[in-house]
Amino acid sequence: MPGPLMELGRMTVLLARTLNRGLRPPFTFGPELVSQFRFTLRICWFPLLLVSFALSFGPAGIQVSGFFGLFGAFDRMGALWQLVVTRLFAPLTSAVVLAGVAGTAICADLGARVVREEVAALNVLGVDEVKNLVAPRLFVIATCAVLFNVFALVSGMLGALLVLAQHQQSFGPFLASFFGSASTIEFAGSFIKAGLYGAMIAIVCCYKGLNVSGGPEGVGRAVNQSIVICFLAIAAIDFVFTQLLLATQPILSEPRG
Repeated sequence: MPGPLMELGRMTVLLARTLNRGLRPPFTFGPELVSQFRFTLRICWFPLLLVSFALSFGPAGIQVSGFFGLFGAFDRMGALWQLVVTRLFAPLTSAVVLAGVAGTAICADLGARVVREEVAALNVLGVDEVKNLVAPRLFVIATCAVLFNVFALVSGMLGALLVLAQHQQSFGPFLASFFGSASTIEFAGSFIKAGLYGAMIAIVCCYKGLNVSGGPEGVGRAVNQSIVICFLAIAAIDFVFTQLLLATQPILSEPRG
């Protein structure tokens, strides 16, 4: 069994091969791309909205509103929400839902194809599995991660507005504080981070699915390993990306709004 560093290297090679082959014509994976996009959107949109709303209204909203309520400063919640939802909750929620719902489905699907020797049959027929199986899933998951980031931002804002309505506070000061603290760099960083999460999830799950061994039991092990690796990688990407963003854009560390 290959070690972690060897697996990381193989995943990196798979990413390079996928981008190299997937971005060069002919683009024969159009139907698969559309099918995967519809499938991912159908199974992920509701869990995403539910989780992002619950995180915004629950742990953040109830606790933070109690603190700000002590000082009568509900209007300052907007600046905090901009930081929490844009920088953390939105991309993190998108990644967790995609990894847990779509990523596991991708790994199980490709693993089942390997077990049934469908992938081997495609190779015999001269069909490139990287271009026709991995590339559409990579493009779809990365695109959906960016799209879902928008959904998570909106759902997170709805959770904050519900907290304000619960405390009978007006929305105007909150929104003014939110948009006064927001910046183009912050939103761009949020979407880039979400895209990185999506690309990582797709590559990890495709790699684990295509390297299944041991029959149906091996498929279950691969799905379990893929979700664990994705969650660990999400934490690593979040730490490294956030540190790089704050180091290269000092304005994000300054109080605004």
